[in-house]
Amino acid sequence: MAKSGPDAITLRAIAREMGMTANAIYGYFPTRDDLVTTLINDVYTALADAVDTAWETTPSADPAVRIEAWANAFRTWALVNPQGFRLIYGDPVPGYQAPEGGPAPDAARRVCTGLTALAAAAWPYARHLYQDSVFDWSDFDPGLLEKVRPAFPDLPPAAVALALRIWGHLHGLVSLEVYGHMRTQTTSPEKLFQEELAQLMQTLGIPRRR
Repeated sequence: MAKSGPDAITLRAIAREMGMTANAIYGYFPTRDDLVTTLINDVYTALADAVDTAWETTPSADPAVRIEAWANAFRTWALVNPQGFRLIYGDPVPGYQAPEGGPAPDAARRVCTGLTALAAAAWPYARHLYQDSVFDWSDFDPGLLEKVRPAFPDLPPAAVALALRIWGHLHGLVSLEVYGHMRTQTTSPEKLFQEELAQLMQTLGIPRRR
């Protein structure tokens, strides 16, 4: 995957790389989809570990720093693991059929919950932006709500919209950078990302305590 991207994942190619017969590797993974599922779970879990650690090791009394730490951990992980980013957020592996419940349900829940934690930290300062909100729970995917509502039962539907808004800011710039679309646009993608974070904090009204 690191050499040729997610599209190149085949049991035969991996067996050849390991000096095994194609039949031998089937003893470990009955199908290519089983291998891809395991790989997605491992990659997604590594991402969840990275952003969770960044969040948990920053002071809860400083929401701006916590959100920036989560965002920077997400970007750093994506740039270090571009093919892993493509595997979980890019085009699907051709022909891959995910198992019921998704290939990495626990990691997906952790990342979704982390994003909602960002919104929860921002909500006391940004709620005025949504005072005329018409969002309802029915506006969001039930699977998403199953992941986030138990962790944040007091947040209103508009806070989930805020989480997706923050996600859009972060994911959009990181995707452009990972896929190489920034190379002809700017020589300072890091500066652009940090400025976007600063402007986001300012727009949401989140104060910086240091």
